[in-house]
Amino acid sequence: MKKSINAWTVEDAAGFPELFRQVKDAGFDGVELNVDGDGHSAYSLTLATTQEELREIAALSRQYGLPVVSISSSLYGGKMGSPDPEEREFAKALLRKQLECAQVLGSSGILTVPGGQSPRITLAEDYRRSQATLAELREDILAAGVYVGVENVWNGFFTSPAEMARFIDGLDCPLIGAYFDVGNVMAFSWPESWIEILGKRIHHVHIKDFKRKAGLNQGGDFVSLTRGDVNWPAVIPALRQEGFEGYLTAEVSIDDWDEPEVIYPDYYKIVAEAIGNILEN
Repeated sequence: MKKSINAWTVEDAAGFPELFRQVKDAGFDGVELNVDGDGHSAYSLTLATTQEELREIAALSRQYGLPVVSISSSLYGGKMGSPDPEEREFAKALLRKQLECAQVLGSSGILTVPGGQSPRITLAEDYRRSQATLAELREDILAAGVYVGVENVWNGFFTSPAEMARFIDGLDCPLIGAYFDVGNVMAFSWPESWIEILGKRIHHVHIKDFKRKAGLNQGGDFVSLTRGDVNWPAVIPALRQEGFEGYLTAEVSIDDWDEPEVIYPDYYKIVAEAIGNILEN
């Protein structure tokens, strides 16, 4: 497996050249970029990012020997399963933009977020609409040749691996699979159990760590890698058992580090070293 980092971990003021240089210097093998709203950061992709701008970023990726491994986004926010047709159309436009970015940047996959539970919609409606939205994009996905990974996030949609597997299988698309986030299940479950059930549906992986206050469903906090309760000696072999040998993309924050004086370039090196230790142990 290889070491990757999500660009959200990088200082907001860093432009693309600085991002690629610093992430490469820290010892990473790849980076994940994100489609965000206007003004989110100096390194964000947006719905208005042009093909020429993408080609310039692709040139930086080649210059630094740092692949853009995947494209995430902060903009889904419950829109894929929304009862509002305009919000569902936005979700489709967003996914198409991610596919475009992935094609130009040479990324193997994108991250998408179905669901987004709220009192305005039942889980059954949310499930049906989220599946329908993705099904309408089947031809776009197949034409792009890019993996689309549905992620387990804290939105009340995927609360068990069996639900996530059923959702993916119901779409019956060879390029739709799981973007599995290890840390996001720690509050209420064990990630190695999810990996066993999701199996080869997993195409991409986010890693973070979580420290429980006590047992399951009793709260806790996200913490620095290897300083929480994720059983990495169980997680990594579970991934290997299912044939996963891709990138482990750290989605972490400098705010979780327990030494407040650390500067960003040093923090990236700390994260890269932590992933190295996870893989070695």
